[in-house]
Amino acid sequence: MIPDKRLFAAGSSDTWLAPEVPGDGQRMGRAKGMGPGMGRELRSSLLALGLFLAAGAWDLARAAEPGPDPSAGLPELRLSLRDAIQAAVDNNPTVRVFREQVLEARGLADTNRGALLPNISATVSGTRRTFFGGTFGTAGDAVRGPFNVFDNRGTLTQNLFSLSLIQRWRAARSGVEVAELDAETTKRDTMATVGLLYVEALRAEAAVQAAEANLGLNQQLLKLAQDRKSAGLATALDVTRAQVQLENEHQRLLVAQNERERAKLNLIRAIGIDFDVRLVLTDELKLAEVKQQSPQEALAVARANRVELTAQKRRERLAELTLSSVASERVPSLAFNGDYGFIGSSFDESFATYSGAVVLSVPVFDGGQREGRIAESRSQVRQEHIRMKDVSDQITLEVRDALLTLASTQRQVGVAQKGLQLAFRELDLSRERFAVGVADNLEVTNAQTSIARARDNVIEALSNFNAARINLAHALGQPDALY
Repeated sequence: MIPDKRLFAAGSSDTWLAPEVPGDGQRMGRAKGMGPGMGRELRSSLLALGLFLAAGAWDLARAAEPGPDPSAGLPELRLSLRDAIQAAVDNNPTVRVFREQVLEARGLADTNRGALLPNISATVSGTRRTFFGGTFGTAGDAVRGPFNVFDNRGTLTQNLFSLSLIQRWRAARSGVEVAELDAETTKRDTMATVGLLYVEALRAEAAVQAAEANLGLNQQLLKLAQDRKSAGLATALDVTRAQVQLENEHQRLLVAQNERERAKLNLIRAIGIDFDVRLVLTDELKLAEVKQQSPQEALAVARANRVELTAQKRRERLAELTLSSVASERVPSLAFNGDYGFIGSSFDESFATYSGAVVLSVPVFDGGQREGRIAESRSQVRQEHIRMKDVSDQITLEVRDALLTLASTQRQVGVAQKGLQLAFRELDLSRERFAVGVADNLEVTNAQTSIARARDNVIEALSNFNAARINLAHALGQPDALY
């Protein structure tokens, strides 16, 4: 659990302009020497002020009532960071689509392999026909027939040698490897994305806790101002200023609650589960231990583990094999075609026949189509070489950026926690000064603003630290380090 709610709650402070209400001393100074008419005006002004304060108190009490919970009545789903990531691996639509693309690539490879294997088919036919004798050069113009022809035959086609088909099959097998690596890359990217969304949801939850803490603090300070006014030690302006601050904090609480629900919706969408659940996050924002390593060590780990580098190498190989298959179309190919069956005027009166042929195909000229495809494939090979440099540079950038951000956020957390301690010290001192009548509650209001900002700084620093930790694990290609 969070050790100190004050450290892990946040808020912010907005400045709103409001008309100032004269203090008691100012009103008494003007009351001296007033006539009856002016006295009646003063009593009317005081009555209006009382009604205004009463209405403001009623509005505050009514606004402080909690609104309907949108997730009330829904089944509860408790998720840790590990649970959320593992659920996304199984349910995220993008991950599932890439798994299907692996099956698609395997089907394409099987299709290309089938072109190298024997193709066998069988036919059974029965025909009854007549024909014109002149068609076959016989005398006369009579129509002959009808005749019955029955044919049962098996056909075999086999590519004995085709370098182009062989290279095309090898390219398809390389495409399967690329698809598998792309699926793994997508899975790891999704894991990191879900991790970041989980941290964002934790940040939003902490912001709600901060707003609630700020609201509770403002209620205490409003009561202090009201008690001092009842004792004649504070003015209506002090009470009104405290009420305005309380209303501002309630507004920020409503905004924080909405942002929390939106963050949970985004997390549910990334995981790929049903929206009709009440999501409860079991982890917390905290400063975790992270192994220190130099940029050179981190880059060596990343180059060994990042799937993107391996996938890009396979893409280069795929482009080279595709070029080879197109260029191999220039090489002559050899194929065998044959059939064997029974033919006759009936099934009972049929004779065995067969045919066989070895076909040598020599490409001569196709109008330049082949050369155009070769030029296209060569360009694709060069593009993949360029992309390899880009992928390597991107990984280097991600590793260095994650290390810098992680080191910075670790220091930010310490500074933010120190600032929150000083903000509470400022509030204690200003409250003491207000309680003994040395100062009005303007100093208290400023201290409230400092606390809200300090709480916000702590939450932001912890959120950025955990996000940087996830980004570093992703940049190093170590998904198990995400949780």
